[in-house]
Amino acid sequence: MNLKSLLAKPFAQYIHKQIRRNSSNALSDQDAILKQLLKIGKGTVFGKDHHLEAVHTYDEFHQAIPIRDYELLKPYISQVKEGKENVLWKGKPIYFAKTSGTTSGVKYIPITKDSIPNHINTARNALLCYMAETGNSAFAGGKMIFLSGSPELERVGGVPTGRLSGIVNHHIPSYLRTNQLPSYETNCIEDWETKLDKIVEETIRKDMSLISGIPPWMQMYFDRLIEKSGKKVGDLFPNFSVMVQGGVNFEPYRAKLFESIGRKVDSIELFPASEGFFAFQDSQEAYGLLLNTNSGIFFEFIPAGEIFSENPTRLSLKDVKIGQNYALIINSNAGLWGYNIGDTVKFVSTDPYRLVVTGRIKHFISAFGEHVIGEEVEAALLKAATATGASIVEFTVAPMIAQGEGKSYHEWFIEFEKEPDDMNAFIEQTDNNLREKNVYYDDLIRGNILQRLQINRVRKNGFIDYMRSIGKLGGQNKVPRLSNDRVLADGLNSFVQS
Repeated sequence: MNLKSLLAKPFAQYIHKQIRRNSSNALSDQDAILKQLLKIGKGTVFGKDHHLEAVHTYDEFHQAIPIRDYELLKPYISQVKEGKENVLWKGKPIYFAKTSGTTSGVKYIPITKDSIPNHINTARNALLCYMAETGNSAFAGGKMIFLSGSPELERVGGVPTGRLSGIVNHHIPSYLRTNQLPSYETNCIEDWETKLDKIVEETIRKDMSLISGIPPWMQMYFDRLIEKSGKKVGDLFPNFSVMVQGGVNFEPYRAKLFESIGRKVDSIELFPASEGFFAFQDSQEAYGLLLNTNSGIFFEFIPAGEIFSENPTRLSLKDVKIGQNYALIINSNAGLWGYNIGDTVKFVSTDPYRLVVTGRIKHFISAFGEHVIGEEVEAALLKAATATGASIVEFTVAPMIAQGEGKSYHEWFIEFEKEPDDMNAFIEQTDNNLREKNVYYDDLIRGNILQRLQINRVRKNGFIDYMRSIGKLGGQNKVPRLSNDRVLADGLNSFVQS
């Protein structure tokens, strides 16, 4: 064990105890954060527009602050981009995190001096909790790869601007720089496939101990390593022991990633976004992700079925219930107020507050009134795959509305690593699993309004080729699990096996 690994252990124990203490004080910490947000926010342009000087309680707060998405916050963001100060938060942001929105085009999310520790420290805390719980600190002495966006930054309104992962890259502690791969020059390559080839070239002969990234792009990295070396990833990197992942639900990718590794490694799940780092896996034993309740973000929750209502129910942390789906709303020291991040979550524990991410608000199918969500299709598919021995690479689902004769149905596009022996049985099981998960879908099938789902087999690398064709290969881009329209489905038709 090298010096870094030895020094990491006492620090890990210290941070782990601190996080345990914070998790037991979650409600009081949330109250303190709200008060601090109001104290600073009342002096901003936004605060004056919303009379925050007169707000003292949570009830007064949610009366004063409407729910917003990026489009509704954009007029304030535009003022910041023009160089104005004290618009959403004191002073000016130190960065803009540049991200692609589905309806807003490019989004510019402010990161302030006060909010940057939330982004930097949370991933660190997840690793330190893992060290403290498992005793494994040896990985700290090996090479670590963070599959991320380019660290090159441009300036917008005088503010350094780039992908969040690239911004965070500038804040990696100096003591980890010698462990970090790929090189800065390789990280700056914009074209994903060119970059991936260089990453493989730089890492294939290194002592990799930790690999981190979004699951589909980690899988592409693993595939290239296996193609180049002829070895499983776990054989190629004997000391590889920790995989860190986030950005999408891990479960649909789990089986293929571990098959590519060829042996067990520990995994740590994160819940980051450009708007903030919301939760992280703090334990290898407990289910769910620990909510980041003491990191500059005041959380609100709206029952998922009410998110598009004119006056939805708004709950603070103390009123959430286990097992209910909520839209996640944040108020933060980045200057985001009543901000709907677009994700839905479900609490699996309230002591401490742990949750799972269940989907995206805009990723659902309700063309026939069924309101099927991502959590339901993922669970239905994985259960069928486990029962039939099938292995899934990627999938998405869209409604097919019948024109003329015939019934409508849900159309699934699936790229299989290993197809089921009996495709009809697989389809029937997946459909029955979804019916068990969603009573409205079951009613539509029973009432002969919908016919059983149908599956299109996407050819090998079809999803990768589709993402390449629309200029969204690599980086932080993800394939939506569900769409309530046919845009993605129609685009995939040319990648379906004949």
